Amino acid sequence: MSPDLFVALLVFAFVSSVTPGPNNFMLLASGVNFGFRRTVPHMLGIAGGFGILLLAVGLGLGALLKAFPVLHLGLKLAGGTYLLYLAWRIAMSRSLGKAAGEDARPMRFIEAAAFQWVNPKAWVMAVTAMAIYTNPAAPVISVLLVALAFVLVNFPSVSVWAGFGTALRGFLSDPVRLKWFNIAMGLMLAATLWPMLR
Repeated sequence: MSPDLFVALLVFAFVSSVTPGPNNFMLLASGVNFGFRRTVPHMLGIAGGFGILLLAVGLGLGALLKAFPVLHLGLKLAGGTYLLYLAWRIAMSRSLGKAAGEDARPMRFIEAAAFQWVNPKAWVMAVTAMAIYTNPAAPVISVLLVALAFVLVNFPSVSVWAGFGTALRGFLSDPVRLKWFNIAMGLMLAATLWPMLR
């Protein structure tokens, strides 16, 4: 991969990682409800899980899902259901550190990593990156370079959202403002399913 192409890949990775989507809406809500430090495992899980998803797609999983559409449909249904569950949990949160009337906690590393496999935006990003930036003449090396680019860019990109949420904690310490913020975040997270349903 030429240096120019790798720079273009880094820009693509940054733009696709920092723009709104399920991960970033959840990180914004987590930053508000739990603070930046407690959200770090969630951010690391996104970076690690997405890196593994990229490798899997680049090394043949994408072709497998194309060959067996029922697997793709099952993945979409599971992802959509889980995304709606997470949206409901966020929308029902009523106080900092609490969700739906129980002791709440931020998403763990393994949960955030596993979520990438049912995240519609993550799949679109992974398939697009592999289609555009891999080289059939050097498939393994180019797949590794695409994954590396995203791992380098992803964590700083998503931490912007958690940081912004943390900055809003003081303003949202008012229970009424927090309630409406969490409802808005839950609705926005649920709305990220729209592209998957078309």
